[in-house]
Amino acid sequence: MRIARVTKDGKIGLAAKSGEKVTIAFGESLADIDAHLAAGTLAEAGAKAAAGEAVDEASLTFLPPVVRPSKIICLGLNYRDHAEESGLGIPEFPVLFGRFPSSLIGHGAPIILPKVSSQLDWEAELVVVLAKGGKNIAESDALDHVAAYSVFNDASIRDYQLRTPQWTAGKNFDDTGAFGPWLVTPDEVPAGGAGLKIECRVNGQVMQSSNTSNLIFNTATTIALLSTFMTLEAGDVLVMGTPGGVGLARNPPVWMKDGDICEVEIEGVGLLSNPIVAE
Repeated sequence: MRIARVTKDGKIGLAAKSGEKVTIAFGESLADIDAHLAAGTLAEAGAKAAAGEAVDEASLTFLPPVVRPSKIICLGLNYRDHAEESGLGIPEFPVLFGRFPSSLIGHGAPIILPKVSSQLDWEAELVVVLAKGGKNIAESDALDHVAAYSVFNDASIRDYQLRTPQWTAGKNFDDTGAFGPWLVTPDEVPAGGAGLKIECRVNGQVMQSSNTSNLIFNTATTIALLSTFMTLEAGDVLVMGTPGGVGLARNPPVWMKDGDICEVEIEGVGLLSNPIVAE
């Protein structure tokens, strides 16, 4: 199942995609994916969307799939080549930081290059959205807690990120957390979202190309480790880290600029595309 929060002709709805067929059913409550995750009714909502009217996907405006999760937990340095290009060493425990919902945007929405910086970087990432939470979750059970996978561009303002040891500022500028377009249920992808090609392109030029099997801490390990020190909840969003090839690590560094198009594509999960627009 593939579902998305969308608007069409000014009305909000839940869209479903099967093959090339896209359907939509309207209603704010139906499109409230956060509520469905909390209630365990995501499959029922998806079925209603699948039974809706057929539409042209190009007629839809995509919204962030999840908008008020209890937690958005991001992993840093979670691909070996990215850890090496950053010069920060291979982590023995996940490098974690938080994003806040106020930074999220959907597929097709502009990523904003702020007035205060020119150092806007791309980061292609796999998203894991939880169906249920818990504490001290066994790694062998962890994938049973996954509701869906999606695509993320953890666009980062590098000078703000590196002003302090904690990366919060550079990771939470408004309109930089591109997310979507679809939530893809686990039956549609390999276990844990492993073995999938992940790529970032800026104006059609490949900047990052890797495979989700190259994650240092995979989906199951990450869920289990996180649950040793925090209670995870349904709807929590895990952003699994980016491979090598970021703009900061290039010589000279390369930054996204006004007018660019940044695409993040994950095999079997989807294509997330966003224009860059100066504030």
